[in-house]
Amino acid sequence: MTKNQHYYAVILAGGGGTRLWPKSRNDTPKQFLKLAGNRTMIQIAADRIRMILPWDRIIVVTNKLYEKDIKTQLPEIPSKNIIAEPEKKDTALAMLVGSLYAKSLDPQAVVMNVASDHVVTNNKEYKSVITKALEIAEKNDYLVTIGISPTEPNTGFGYIKAGKKIEKIANDLSLYQVENFTEKPDVSTAKKYISTGKYFWNANMYVWSVDAIVSSFKKYMPEMLEVASKLEGLKHQKFHKALTEIYESSEKISIDYAISEKANNLVLIPGNFGWNDVGLWTVVYELGQKNKDLNVIINDEQNIHTLTIDSKKNLIHTNNRLIALLGVENMVIVDTEEILLIVPKDQCQDIKKIVESLKKDKKSKFL
Repeated sequence: MTKNQHYYAVILAGGGGTRLWPKSRNDTPKQFLKLAGNRTMIQIAADRIRMILPWDRIIVVTNKLYEKDIKTQLPEIPSKNIIAEPEKKDTALAMLVGSLYAKSLDPQAVVMNVASDHVVTNNKEYKSVITKALEIAEKNDYLVTIGISPTEPNTGFGYIKAGKKIEKIANDLSLYQVENFTEKPDVSTAKKYISTGKYFWNANMYVWSVDAIVSSFKKYMPEMLEVASKLEGLKHQKFHKALTEIYESSEKISIDYAISEKANNLVLIPGNFGWNDVGLWTVVYELGQKNKDLNVIINDEQNIHTLTIDSKKNLIHTNNRLIALLGVENMVIVDTEEILLIVPKDQCQDIKKIVESLKKDKKSKFL
């Protein structure tokens, strides 16, 4: 754990994960699910941060619907550090509000922004990279993004192109200028990007001092900053009470569109620590523990049994009843109290079509 008292973390836990429907739903978004072990995604995210920071310097920005869930799953975090958004306004406002809250605790705060629903397989490397990013952000007027070293031409992520090397910051780690951002490319383009060795996945993982990010909002999003600046100087209860007015008056926009793609002080540190955002059931399968038939079985209840005969390479998420498979391969079966999903693994990307159809038909009880 770092000895620097000015370092803080903001966990973004606003909800989402429609491609993990029907487990991830409005009432139980994916950060509250156990998809990679016996801890929920947000608990795992907090465990990683605890390698670097104490509980009292961890801040959670979440939707008001999930405030009680956060308090239940992360009771070690002070209640005052849980910021309940009155409505969803995307990542720009969430990150600004989180940084302003950190500033209310410490005017010299340096903030790491992390998601509540990502997986990291190499915690030691993660700690090393994030600590370096915090040190750089503290000493320089940089907005630091962690670019994930791509392992495949994935079309589900945005890409960041690294430009000129600024400096070497460790034996195997360098700091780069950011040349440009690209939204989710097609497979052919993604392959070309990876072949250059200059492109990284955009994980929306940012580190900055509160002074640097406030200056950036002043330059690129002055209207949002003007509204949000009403939070400055407010402590705890007054800070939280002021959020309703702030959110009503602010634009809905991502941090990439608002700041990152415009800023000339954005720099990149490569991150090679086994990152994934667990956005699809196929990713849950890849990360899961496989049995001799290469099936991954996730049980909500430990005493539930699954029977598989001549069935291989399936993901089976049980609920409260026996699931039996015969002669089934490469399928995803997810059972809940109200919904049973059965889909070929290679069509998991299209689960959002089901969600869109339910929205269109106004079947909100299934969302």
